[in-house]
Amino acid sequence: MSSERAARPPSAAPAYGLLTLTALLWAGNAVTSRWAPGHISPQVITTLRWAVACAALMPFAGRKLAAAWPLLRPHWLRILLMGGLGYTAFNCLFYAAGAYTGAINLALFQGAIPVLVIVLNRVAYRIPVTAGQMAGVVLTLIGAGLAATHGDLAVLTHLAFNRGDVLVFGACLLYAGYTIFLPTRPKVSGLAFFAAMAVAAFVTSLPPLAVEWAAGHAVWPGPEGWAMVLFVGLGPSLLSQLFFMRGVELIGPNRAGLFVNLVPIFGAILAVLLVGEPFGATEGIALALVLGGIACAERLKPGRAVEPAPETA
Repeated sequence: MSSERAARPPSAAPAYGLLTLTALLWAGNAVTSRWAPGHISPQVITTLRWAVACAALMPFAGRKLAAAWPLLRPHWLRILLMGGLGYTAFNCLFYAAGAYTGAINLALFQGAIPVLVIVLNRVAYRIPVTAGQMAGVVLTLIGAGLAATHGDLAVLTHLAFNRGDVLVFGACLLYAGYTIFLPTRPKVSGLAFFAAMAVAAFVTSLPPLAVEWAAGHAVWPGPEGWAMVLFVGLGPSLLSQLFFMRGVELIGPNRAGLFVNLVPIFGAILAVLLVGEPFGATEGIALALVLGGIACAERLKPGRAVEPAPETA
């Protein structure tokens, strides 16, 4: 009886709560990126957030990281790339975008991540796309396009996209690439792997910080800037990444990625309540479309792209 219990796959139920909390923290990051200009520069907040995350993580993850290092060492280049692109470059672009576009758009554009995950999984692993996923792809693309154009089709004709929208789309593409590689990570605990990724993110954030500093564009934080650093360092950088990693382990990257579509809901609410951004009919329709995407894709219960072995943090 005990062997049957041990062989039984873990319940997927915890994944839904963890991924919902992840979306809420990421929405908070979108609002922070809109607040940050003038208080702290993109490279400074990126480096400091990972410094805070590493400092909070190492007291209880350092030993696990050291024990797992023999298994991680052969994959050091992959870890450096995943941390550098999925964490550092994503955040650099995201915070830079906050100077040009609103928090609602930053949150809405993150709805493109599930679409990109499905597409990249198809390209990289030849994973079949279900009818529900295809409907989700179409609805999400329409919603993201509506957010990017603000309902003005002339933008598509003249390709006059807001610079911030282009930057955040590039950031989402990088994070989608990181997501599809998560299930093939080295077989170590999630905590040890994340600790390695956090260190990689901090190390890879130093060269762009040096460039920003040398160019005279670095803005070091005052009290408000430090409050932002602490929030993004402990919330979006630490807790959300652990929650997301576990969610991917439990239900796979395609279904876990779809929960990023909850970011626009939380982002729109926070942007209106905390930043005072307007929320009109265009934003409402775009929000409804990306929510329709997650509903359609989850309805037909798409399978996992890669069946990851359950890991414990």
